[in-house]
Amino acid sequence: MSDREPPRRRVPGPAAPQRPRSAVRRQAGPGARPARRPSGARPPLQRPLRLGSPRPRLRMVSLTLTLVMIAFVVRLLQVQAVEAGTYAARAELNRYVVHTLAAERGGITDRNGVALAVSEDAYDITADPTMFSPEQLKISDGPEQAAALLAPILGQDQATLVKKLRPANRKSRYTRLAVRQTPQVWKQIKDLKSALTKKAGTDHTTVNVLAGVFADPSSQRVYPNGDLAAGILGWVNAAGTGGGGIEQELNKQLTGKDGKIRYAQSGGREVPTAGSDETPAVPGSDVELTIDRDIQWAAQNAITEQVKKSKADRGYVIVQDTRTGQILAMANSPGFDPNDLSKADSAALGNPAIQDAYEPGSTAKVMSMAAVLEENAATPLTHVVVPNRLHRGDRLFSDDVDHATWYLTLNGVLAKSSNIGTILAAGQLGKTQEEANKVLYSYLRKFGIGGYTGLGFPGETPGILAPYQKWSTSQQYTIPFGQGFSINAMQAASVYSTIANGGVRVEPTLVRGTKGADGRFTPAPKPQETRVVSEKTAKALAQMLESVVDDEQGTGIKARIPGYNVAGKTGTANRVDPATGKYHGYTSSFAGFAPADNPRITVYCAIQNATSGSYFGGQICGPIYKQVMEFALKTLQIPPTGAPAANLPVDYKP
Repeated sequence: MSDREPPRRRVPGPAAPQRPRSAVRRQAGPGARPARRPSGARPPLQRPLRLGSPRPRLRMVSLTLTLVMIAFVVRLLQVQAVEAGTYAARAELNRYVVHTLAAERGGITDRNGVALAVSEDAYDITADPTMFSPEQLKISDGPEQAAALLAPILGQDQATLVKKLRPANRKSRYTRLAVRQTPQVWKQIKDLKSALTKKAGTDHTTVNVLAGVFADPSSQRVYPNGDLAAGILGWVNAAGTGGGGIEQELNKQLTGKDGKIRYAQSGGREVPTAGSDETPAVPGSDVELTIDRDIQWAAQNAITEQVKKSKADRGYVIVQDTRTGQILAMANSPGFDPNDLSKADSAALGNPAIQDAYEPGSTAKVMSMAAVLEENAATPLTHVVVPNRLHRGDRLFSDDVDHATWYLTLNGVLAKSSNIGTILAAGQLGKTQEEANKVLYSYLRKFGIGGYTGLGFPGETPGILAPYQKWSTSQQYTIPFGQGFSINAMQAASVYSTIANGGVRVEPTLVRGTKGADGRFTPAPKPQETRVVSEKTAKALAQMLESVVDDEQGTGIKARIPGYNVAGKTGTANRVDPATGKYHGYTSSFAGFAPADNPRITVYCAIQNATSGSYFGGQICGPIYKQVMEFALKTLQIPPTGAPAANLPVDYKP
């Protein structure tokens, strides 16, 4: 046996659970062996980190920038060289445009500030023809389509609008389609434009053919009282200029000064950010007339009714302040409405009270009597024997009625309106007929006959008065009683105002003054005054004219006004028909003033060619005088004087 013991046999027992190697922890300590790595696990290779080269990236960026620059250069060459004309044309649509700013026309009022003519907001409908071109709209019939839409709104012919939208000058950028349209008309067009724009946004086949239609602010002349004082006011024509009356006479003051605005537009619209230059318009001056609207209404109503009743051609009434010469009313019939000239009769346009020349008849006898009294050739009480017929020159003269020999005073000659008596009285003005003619002529001229009244009214006639050296044989004897020369109604009224004003003629006026844009009122120049006859003569004439109305033998009894002393004179003259140049029909008239002993108001009425009823001035114009005079006296609150009537004798016993 060896000294070694034999190996012991191990009896197997229950196997102990095995831990994963990875779960076995080894206590690290001094002298400990390093833990074994699991079989098959190798540590990763640690490669060094390398940075990419920047050169490829720089090449890529450089290439990209180069391509972008090449694109810009190509596009620039295309814009500046290849398509330069196209872009230049488009730029034309975006350039600055200049529009006129219409000045507001001044208003016209009566003496109390009541509006007679005013300006209301309106629009001038305009267009830019270049925006209707095929290049702009991409259709060939843009003007036709636009005209079809605008014609019913503007009330114009479609073909006319097409010509304006397609002018011969293709570079024209402005045309006026309609002037002074109401705000409602422009609203219709704007609504239509908006509808087309909205539809074009969703339907690419729709073209807004109204994109090139615009509106310039303007004003429209309106006459609030219709035809009242139309003959005085006149009207404004399509060009915005006064076409008659005060509108024409004072057009420069009423018009003002237009302004301008310059702004950039694109596609027909203003570019707000581009700024604008504006020169404001200066409104016209307001004009205040001398007339009283209420008295004007009374005069116009009275003459209109009588013209219709008498079936006359026309008539006129003038009311004048005897002291100042200011015209309180000037009415014509028939008249016209300046708001709608399309319905006016061309023959009624204008102001016949100033523009018509006619023979005055017996209302002119007062001038012959004034000359006789002023020259001391007779007095109101001088006896005048008036035969039934009077032979002078180559004619046999008579009065309006057959009569036995009348034994009248000079006052009676005027009261009974005797032609023969007037011829006899005027014959006393000189030792010879030629001397008498010369004296009478000088007085007619001083009364304003044969010359302009001083109103400066458009179309005014000075009448016709031949120099006395050229008076025919018959004119030497007809002129004293109002035939053989012609006047206008304003001249006739002025004669009676001169007598009422103590023999001093004051030029008639229609304008009291103007008010400028600064609000300051500038009175009209003082009218010229001329003494025609003495105050003594004027007073005697006023008393003689009282007899025409107050005395039962007078021809003007229908002009009596209860409580007032009335001075007046009738007139019935053979009338020259302007169409034939021959005598046909009559001019009926009445002229006078009140109160006779302290005159304040003159009223003159004339009716041309009355064909129904009476044609005598005292019968058809006397009542008009009374109606208008009564109204004026009450309106101006002029009381009666309370003085007794003059009651000068009309006749005498031989």
